[in-house]
Amino acid sequence: NHYHLSCFADDTGLEVDALNGEPGVHSARYDEYTDHDSEANMRKLLRKLGDTTNRKAHFRTVISLIIDGKEHQFEGRVDGYIATKKSGTEGFGYDPLFIPEGYDKSFAELGEDIKNQISHRARAVRKLSEYLKQL
Repeated sequence: NHYHLSCFADDTGLEVDALNGEPGVHSARYDEYTDHDSEANMRKLLRKLGDTTNRKAHFRTVISLIIDGKEHQFEGRVDGYIATKKSGTEGFGYDPLFIPEGYDKSFAELGEDIKNQISHRARAVRKLSEYLKQL
């Protein structure tokens, strides 16, 4: 409001059913003893899940846009599950553990091209783009 400019921001979280939505908004800082350490975050996630059979999870991205003083939100979500061990080298964060619905490989194994087509962030950006085209 102070500068009378439009702006947008986004955030993403991994939400695991068996952990009541954890790590959620704390995904990047899930391991409280490190700062944005993906390896430590994945170790903590696997430790907390243990041998549970309910490994359903989803990534959620929300983009908030403020334009002309009005807030708009665009959400993207991709469902899947958490593997019992890491696989793949592409991507970042929890990609080596997350297997999206309809696939038998982790985001880290699928590669950037496929991930960018089906990811939560891609879905949110498409919704934002469609909205902006209408302006």
